[in-house]
Amino acid sequence: MSLSKDAIETLRGVSTATLTTVLLKKGLRNVWIRGAKPFRAGQPRIVGPAFTLRFVPAREDLATPASWGSPISTRAAIEDMPEGCVAVAGAMGVADAGIFGDILCFRMAKKGVSALITDGVVRDAAGVLSTDLPVWSAGIAAPPSVAGLTFVGWQEPIGCGGVAVMPGDTIVVDDDGAVVIPAALLEEVLAEAPEQEAMEAWIMTEVDRGVPLPGLYPMNEETKKRYEAFKAAR
Repeated sequence: MSLSKDAIETLRGVSTATLTTVLLKKGLRNVWIRGAKPFRAGQPRIVGPAFTLRFVPAREDLATPASWGSPISTRAAIEDMPEGCVAVAGAMGVADAGIFGDILCFRMAKKGVSALITDGVVRDAAGVLSTDLPVWSAGIAAPPSVAGLTFVGWQEPIGCGGVAVMPGDTIVVDDDGAVVIPAALLEEVLAEAPEQEAMEAWIMTEVDRGVPLPGLYPMNEETKKRYEAFKAAR
């Protein structure tokens, strides 16, 4: 479960908005994780392989403080996280039970985990901020995870924010949220996304000089010729 340095650098230069367009052209509409918002302003764009965590509704015999010490626990899952991964936790959008707090986030940061993304919420807000772990979540809640959720496993298929996430899918996350790139499509996206980004940057320069949108975005044949001429002249 790793990404090459070249792949990471390429995707760091591509916005999640552009990636949704590239994936839409391939027929994938449901790749943006709903509810995962930046925990703080100014977080960098992050790229990494998905390390999945799955929560289900709380059940009283399973969701107890004692469960934190069991072999199937968030603590055990964190110890299994490799450096550079992006932890993606499917919490069903539960907003009144924080899946992780400052201690768990600090351990993740110490292990070199790139980011935490969840459709749920975190707790210990000030402490989480102090760990410098980049977090995208649906908010903050004081109660612990077992108040509303049961942790049942890691590195298995999950749903997060209405999106299917498989272990090893590529995650790209920025100010617009998190996008999932299926592993089978990664090479195609790497080949096409930088060109989409470059094309849209050129269109912005055209808008800046007063060119009307019809025929520019999307491009008609005349605009495509001007764009190809621009690329050839570089």
